[in-house]
Amino acid sequence: MSITRQHRTGSGLGAQSTAAETLDGIDLAGKRIMITGGYSGLGREATVALARAGAEVIVPARRPDIARAALAGVARTRIHALDLADLESIRIFSDQLLETGTTLDVIINNAGVMAYPHRTVPSGWEAHLAINHLGHFALINRLRPALAPTGARVVSVASSGHFLSDIRWDEPHFAHGYDHWLAYGQSKTANSLFAVHLDTLGVRAFAVHPGSILTPLQRNIARGEHIAQGWITADGRPAAGFKTPAQGAATAVWAATSPRLDDRGGVYCQDCDIADPATTDDMLIGGVKPWAVDPESAARLWALSSELTGLDSFG
Repeated sequence: MSITRQHRTGSGLGAQSTAAETLDGIDLAGKRIMITGGYSGLGREATVALARAGAEVIVPARRPDIARAALAGVARTRIHALDLADLESIRIFSDQLLETGTTLDVIINNAGVMAYPHRTVPSGWEAHLAINHLGHFALINRLRPALAPTGARVVSVASSGHFLSDIRWDEPHFAHGYDHWLAYGQSKTANSLFAVHLDTLGVRAFAVHPGSILTPLQRNIARGEHIAQGWITADGRPAAGFKTPAQGAATAVWAATSPRLDDRGGVYCQDCDIADPATTDDMLIGGVKPWAVDPESAARLWALSSELTGLDSFG
């Protein structure tokens, strides 16, 4: 597996940079950006930063009322109902957006779940793979006509969780032996492989690792496991090395907007730069494992995703 394209570029930014700092000197007036789940955690931080830089931000939300309350007072934001676990909801949302003639300059696939107890969505798919990957796969394929004809970008929020699992080609939906961390890890590998293959199909695409941050994403994880994982101290403080939400949103915003990436796509990024290959199994250090950026695996996953969803607008 080749990962020769994965090398830091010297962006001048880093782990402590915030989403707002990545936009210094960038005017997004006239740009239209969509962020799934852009009303909670890192998604909200990205929405606020992009809107303040002049972009119109469309926020599809499973809980529109909560989204409206969370984004009250944030200019240039539009909220729409969307459930990524439901292919019919994705179809309805996409059809309605396409009917308006909306053009999208950037889509950030941000919404996701972590460490769910074993459950399946209505289509029968395992929930992490369904919501984190297959729902976004279906959404991007349905919204292909809305992507700006030149310069459009798609950013998928992955994670160093991809260290935990390659794609389980023989049993991706965990019919037996469910493990919530392996399920999460597989879905994060899928996020990265999606970006690898989409970029070969003519849409500039990136996967990003936001870093370690405490957000509502961890709501399904008991406090004891937070402590056991080393995420918080016994008195409830974030562990050393954890980012603030504003820092955690920075790499996705950078990948969505940085001119440095105009001619570099299909790569995995962290700390506001292209990531180097992982040299250890320490997820806090990060980097990218070879199975998450392998072009052959990316093409294979695209074919599997197309078969499962019945969609391939790029093939």
